[in-house]
Amino acid sequence: MKLTKHTDYAFRVLLYVAVKNSDELSTIKEITQAFEMSQDHVMKIVQKLSKAGFINALRGKNGGIRLGRPASEIVISDVVTLMEATLAPVNCEAPACCIKEGCKLADILFEAQDKYLSHLKQYTLADLVPENGQTVQLINTIFLKNLPEKPTPQNKKSSA
Repeated sequence: MKLTKHTDYAFRVLLYVAVKNSDELSTIKEITQAFEMSQDHVMKIVQKLSKAGFINALRGKNGGIRLGRPASEIVISDVVTLMEATLAPVNCEAPACCIKEGCKLADILFEAQDKYLSHLKQYTLADLVPENGQTVQLINTIFLKNLPEKPTPQNKKSSA
């Protein structure tokens, strides 16, 4: 089963937010710059994740997003089923398939999908971001790379 870009981006948002301290907010702009994603697309994803309680979104000048519950309580299969528009592996209805009555393909594909989702139920967001794991290090590197540069005595221009 191939996940849509919508689901892929949702996981990127969750991973990014998960590596931050629980009291630290991330902005959509920060995330979209880090992963080079469309801000409009990510705003829709954040809204959906927020409505489901996966993240908390705080509006306003000092607003941002953070996890809405511990990473250990965000089950991977729950995110997939939320974000995927349809999980049906095959559509035998439109257009109507003339061999539907005797065909076993749909049964086999639905069984495979059930096993796929059952497998994903074993994992949480915490499994994807173990403390000091490679994902955490990579996201922290991306985050630090995208921070605006702070003025230092070496990079301030003198007005002399």
